[in-house]
Amino acid sequence: MSDWNGSTALIVVDVQKGFDDDEHWGPRNNPECEENIGLLIDAWRKQGWPLVYVRHDSTLASSPLAPKASGNKFKDVLSGKPDLLVVKNVHSAFYGDPNLDAWLKLYKITGVAICGIQTNLCCETTARMASDLGYEVLFVGDATYTFDFVTETHKVYRAREISRFSQLSIESDFGTVVRTSDLVT
Repeated sequence: MSDWNGSTALIVVDVQKGFDDDEHWGPRNNPECEENIGLLIDAWRKQGWPLVYVRHDSTLASSPLAPKASGNKFKDVLSGKPDLLVVKNVHSAFYGDPNLDAWLKLYKITGVAICGIQTNLCCETTARMASDLGYEVLFVGDATYTFDFVTETHKVYRAREISRFSQLSIESDFGTVVRTSDLVT
């Protein structure tokens, strides 16, 4: 059993090929996201710190993230095996299988650094829940991205705005928003 007592796990959320489907998702922000995730994974591996990959298995057969779709696979930046693979079909990684909270507690891990896709959905939901469960939360804002959102009345909310508001929400009450360069030396 690894000695991760008091350490911070890197939680890499839903970095899947299906999010590259521009027709399905629309414009995104933060083109440096994958590069930053790669830097984080490399840093965690070099230090021997706990690394968790999370995969979204959509229950909608038409989704690019459906289990049988080619988009369900991880992007190439997620190299090697994680210490834990969590599979989920909802927003929070804490409602996946196996139980993330139980695993973190088993190894006495007290903090999480969250990165991945989408900033305002699965990443933010996982961060909020981690905070509620008592973990110290680092939200790596420049290692997440999201997509433009168009309402039924055709009002467009730009991905960069959505990301900024999501990070403000995390910073206000759920954790600390950091940059990749704050964690990688």
